[in-house]
Amino acid sequence: MLLRIFTEPQQGASYDDLLAVARKTEENGFDAFFRSDHYLVMGDGDGLPGPSDSWITLAGLARETQRIKLGTLVSSATFRNPGVLAISVAQVDQMSGGRVELGLGAGWYEAEHKAYGLDFPDTPGRFDILTEQLELITGLWDTPVGEKYNFDGEHYQISDSPALPKPVQQPHPPIIIGGAGKKRTPALAAKYAAEFNAGFRSVEETATLFKRVQTACTEAGRDPKTLALSTAHTVIVGKDDAEVKQRAQAIGREPHPEKDIAGTPAQVVDRLGQYAAAGSDRQYVQILDLQDLEHLDLIASEVLPQVS
Repeated sequence: MLLRIFTEPQQGASYDDLLAVARKTEENGFDAFFRSDHYLVMGDGDGLPGPSDSWITLAGLARETQRIKLGTLVSSATFRNPGVLAISVAQVDQMSGGRVELGLGAGWYEAEHKAYGLDFPDTPGRFDILTEQLELITGLWDTPVGEKYNFDGEHYQISDSPALPKPVQQPHPPIIIGGAGKKRTPALAAKYAAEFNAGFRSVEETATLFKRVQTACTEAGRDPKTLALSTAHTVIVGKDDAEVKQRAQAIGREPHPEKDIAGTPAQVVDRLGQYAAAGSDRQYVQILDLQDLEHLDLIASEVLPQVS
């Protein structure tokens, strides 16, 4: 199982905070550094110093790291024009030497849209936008150099685009799609995604979501084995119960017994093994206290060698 560090900067983080975590991620041998893509703090925090744009952040990290994958879990289709997003992601892929992955979803957090003047259609409308964006972005990336790309959708129209720049990765950067939708999400993942993410679910729920998307692959004529399966959880690791409690208190939460992964290294390895048995081959390790770099050291030394 690959371990990927996953951060939530909208809760309060500067670029320097994220850079320190990304460098520690690379130093400690983790596979990737991912960040959420949100514009508003969740819960009672103040969110200071304020939101940061995910793709500007990843562009900076692309030049200050050498090995780790970089991506979003996930960018919202309601935030950006898809043509512009295709340009941004392709450029960051170039800046990183081909290490970018695009997590893209329909969006769900209405408050952040109101806070920054962004349209927030109903759920079917947001999925319609997501569907068009997936087709348009991959269409731009996949258009051969020298040819033009056209798209005539309900929400977006493109005429005679040179479809530049091109990403380094071919045919294009991996796309990650996740969620618990019963029909449209699995169908979109089967058609466009390199990876399906079942985030913050119990082992049983995760297995159900994996089976659903694998069935969608089969129905679409795709080999389910070509779709990577991943999970994401808040992870709290301590050398003993007292340290686990201390780290939980630092982020102001009591670990959920099924949807969080918390405990000593041995306990966490056991929990990760349960998700691996359900089909997960990569785990997004959500770290909420970005100042506690020793936490990453502990996970790298006591958990990573036993699961990778």
